[in-house]
Amino acid sequence: MSEVVVEVRGEAGLLTLNRPKALNALSLEMIREITAALRAWQDDPRVKLVALRGMGREGPFGAFCAGGDIRFFHQAVLAGDPRLEDFFTEEYVLNHLIHVYPKPFVVFMDGIVMGGGMGISGHGAAGSLRIVTERTKMAMPETNIGLFPDVGGGWFLGHLCPPGVGEYLGLTGNLIGGNDARIAGLADGLLHSAELEATWERLAAPGGAACVAQLRQRFADHPADPASGELAGRTADIARIFSLPTVRETVAALDALDSAWARDTAAVLRKRSPLMLHVSLRLIREARALSLADELRLERDLVRHAFHLRPGAAGETMEGIRALVIDKDQSPRWKPARIEEVTAEMVDAFFVSPWPAHAHPLGHLG
Repeated sequence: MSEVVVEVRGEAGLLTLNRPKALNALSLEMIREITAALRAWQDDPRVKLVALRGMGREGPFGAFCAGGDIRFFHQAVLAGDPRLEDFFTEEYVLNHLIHVYPKPFVVFMDGIVMGGGMGISGHGAAGSLRIVTERTKMAMPETNIGLFPDVGGGWFLGHLCPPGVGEYLGLTGNLIGGNDARIAGLADGLLHSAELEATWERLAAPGGAACVAQLRQRFADHPADPASGELAGRTADIARIFSLPTVRETVAALDALDSAWARDTAAVLRKRSPLMLHVSLRLIREARALSLADELRLERDLVRHAFHLRPGAAGETMEGIRALVIDKDQSPRWKPARIEEVTAEMVDAFFVSPWPAHAHPLGHLG
């Protein structure tokens, strides 16, 4: 059975991620199927909109996408599999295609939405809709495995308001719910999960394009509740602390703030790869001045270094995947081990492109 169900019904091109046992984690084949469908529909006059959802264990919805297939990443590095390079190049091309897509792109971010799932849901152009529910569990958890918030994560996190919120979500990798996603600017509207199937069918029926406008108006009439959720009452502290110049200053400010939230947040940061925290912070800050195409080119440089700057299994990302997914000992041996030990030279090495401009794998992005 295909890992992506592709349909055209009514005025809608419909995509269903269909790998429920893996929480719809993206494979290279899935990326290629989604890309091929979007390109085929781009100039198809029958298709007025695109809708995307995930298949849960008990049927449609309930899970969106848990990210990229990180077991594949680990195996590919050890085996010298060239498809690892193809995966990131083609995934980032897909992220950009969604960003510039000329038709409404409606994404149902029900259940788990992490990493690569954010990349195929967070970049819709004007006129698109990112829909969350009461079951949404959203995060950019890449620092947990010694990576950085990729799939254009530096770009969309860097543009959240107020500044500092993107740094908080990108460095900690903490989960947020649907209401918080709206507050942070990562979602456009919230529907109850019981409404999803009927909404999907309305989009797929004749005249489905009108449903997009109706949903947009509904969401405008019912904004997010700033008094509920993980971010409620925390935005000012987050903006102040996570706008500080360095990771070290951020952790010191958390240590100085006498609250359970600050202690918990500092403890989370101390578990992450110190080196990749610094890389992630610089990425998010630099992304504010970049187009998405330029930011994705930068990410492509960074991800190449994440897997190859140190040989084989010696890199931070391979160590993080080993500790959390392969051996599951939950004890990654980061190098360096402490935030205070990271030097500017270590970080700078990630921001030197391994390709000349004319040979960059994403050089063609507009």
